[in-house]
Amino acid sequence: MMSPDPARFPPMLVEAALALHDNRLDVAEPLLRGYLKRDPFDARAIRMLAELAGRIGRNRDAETLLRRALELAPAFTAARANLALVLYRQNRSTEALAELDALQREEPDNLGHANLKAAALGRLGGFEEAIALYEHVLAAAPAQPRVWMSLGHMLKTVGRQADGVAAYRRAIALKPGLGEAWWSLANLKTVTFDDADLDAMARERARDDLSEEDRLHLDFALGKGWEDRGQAEQAFAHYAAGNALRRAQMGYEADETERFVDRLIALATPAFFAERAGWGDPSPDPVFVLGMPRAGSTLIEQILASHSRVEGTTELPDMPAMARRVTDYPEGLATLTAEQARALGAEYLRRASVQRRTDRPFFIDKLPNNWAHVVLIRLILPNATIIDARRDPLACCFSNFKQHFARGQGFSYGLEDMGRYYRDYVRLMAHLDAVQPGRVVRVIHEALVDAPEAGIRDLLARVGLPFEDACLSFHRTERAVRTASSEQVRQPIFRGGDRAWRPFAAHLAPLRAALGAVADAYPDVPDFQAR
Repeated sequence: MMSPDPARFPPMLVEAALALHDNRLDVAEPLLRGYLKRDPFDARAIRMLAELAGRIGRNRDAETLLRRALELAPAFTAARANLALVLYRQNRSTEALAELDALQREEPDNLGHANLKAAALGRLGGFEEAIALYEHVLAAAPAQPRVWMSLGHMLKTVGRQADGVAAYRRAIALKPGLGEAWWSLANLKTVTFDDADLDAMARERARDDLSEEDRLHLDFALGKGWEDRGQAEQAFAHYAAGNALRRAQMGYEADETERFVDRLIALATPAFFAERAGWGDPSPDPVFVLGMPRAGSTLIEQILASHSRVEGTTELPDMPAMARRVTDYPEGLATLTAEQARALGAEYLRRASVQRRTDRPFFIDKLPNNWAHVVLIRLILPNATIIDARRDPLACCFSNFKQHFARGQGFSYGLEDMGRYYRDYVRLMAHLDAVQPGRVVRVIHEALVDAPEAGIRDLLARVGLPFEDACLSFHRTERAVRTASSEQVRQPIFRGGDRAWRPFAAHLAPLRAALGAVADAYPDVPDFQAR
């Protein structure tokens, strides 16, 4: 935030602005609240308080304050810019774009507005327009490493890998300690770091002034670099260090996930579903591909999206948003009326439609974590297809451990947490199989990659789609892919990744112990009633 002109700002606001600039929020908040008690109609002070709320993650409060500021001063472009950012942070990119369009009419040369608009377009699938905007920003201000990195993300998504690599390299040249750019190169899964790269990352990693975010990203990238060279001990040391840093930030509690699954299992009885037969929106359009991350869901999506009747979208945030609409979730599902269940299903479809680009009758939502909302899905969208992508627990969990996710997935930064999460996921899906037999299509990753044609034909038949040859050559399908497997699904199926955990086996005892019988029984499921 820029310092205000003392001649135009009351002294208390100047002091609050300086405190915000220095991130002394404990000083800024009482100053702003005291000032607003005396003058509750000062839009400048309201905007500052909104910025403070946004910095501590209270985005809803920030939005309310910014809308109040704009009521008082509709031409306050700085408040509108803040509102666009807050909406973007809440995954409400369509609303953010509306504010940004208004801002660009007022300030067409503002590169900050163009940069945020590009990010919002990227979330909504407008990749080519986003790329053009990033290129426009960089033509005017080329020394922006994070914008080069964002451009790299968009180029990777649309399959322009060489251009994406060049953009990431440009970001690194401008800021060698930008850990996320190094990790973005590693995360392509097709770039091999040379000696100079490893030396450069190690040198930056050793800096005393490096941020925690840069440090952990460099650890994940160095882990990948040493793993590619067959140096399992060095690789694991970096993976473990990066995961430890990230786990400390996340505050994930495995006990909470276990209790949540217990509550869902207690709720989702045969009687629960029988009493609600016919509820929800009857549309058959959604195809949910769910399960653990790194279990082959992107491969399944790419196969299905190669079919003329199926549109691939991305990992949509909309089903978790529907869950947040239910008071006292998940027990609150039992108190919903038929009308409310239908309305939630319709709202999901409306929200998801923002991501659709074709008139194909079916679309894919491949958010893996939707396994935790499978009971909600069955209630509000009873005719949706649900595909459970399942992969060998050791291979899957280790792949998660060495993957730094852009957001969420708090379970993935500790081996014991990971094993317990995988176990809880399998436990809930086994319960649903028991109370709603045949409602979930399970795809075992190893079976699919061992016999691709048979597996693809079987998958299409089980989801009710006629066979099409294009599904066999899925790697030739041109579409945007936003997940960590974006480059892998542009290649024919290969099996090597399922053996990647073996050189690290000596370090995986906590994972094995947490998985217990789930690992031993795979691809079958143990008797959870005996636990």
